[in-house]
Amino acid sequence: MEILKNYALLFAQNQQLETQRLLLRSVTLADVEDMYDYSKDEETTEFVFPTHRTQEETGSSIANYFMAAPLGKYGIEQKETRRLIGTIDLRVNEAYKTGELGYVLNKKYWGQGIIPEAANELMKFGFDVLELNRIYAYHDEENPKSGRVMEKIGLLREGRIPAARINKGKVVTDIQYGVTKEVWLTRKT
Repeated sequence: MEILKNYALLFAQNQQLETQRLLLRSVTLADVEDMYDYSKDEETTEFVFPTHRTQEETGSSIANYFMAAPLGKYGIEQKETRRLIGTIDLRVNEAYKTGELGYVLNKKYWGQGIIPEAANELMKFGFDVLELNRIYAYHDEENPKSGRVMEKIGLLREGRIPAARINKGKVVTDIQYGVTKEVWLTRKT
């Protein structure tokens, strides 16, 4: 009989993950100003969530999404500046032992390898600690830059999903990427 992992406990025991340049940690209301800095920017939020109009809206988002159910959701803090520059999360499907990766990064930090660094740490946690079988992510077909990030972190393109969802009133085609634990481990050795 297989012993089921207690994912909530494992996430609770690992609310901080660290890389060379980054601290992945819980998002709190103290992060409103930093998060609003990128949440108010249409280019940063175009493919992710509705652009925030006020800091109050950002505070509500933090309280309702990050604080109401914080496990698996991390703020990306740059160690050097101690500022929140984005978020990354791993949403686990316990029945299938899979995880969906999602992220957003302040455009001021694009092109610096921040998301690959954060994602690799979170994927390592997902495969090594949570013992997931597979990690996957989606991106809007009109956002190929996100697909390149997914390739950099070792995800493989798996398919195109027409009319996958509606984002900001528009029907979106998603591109799906994923990797199994077995493939990821062979690429990391």
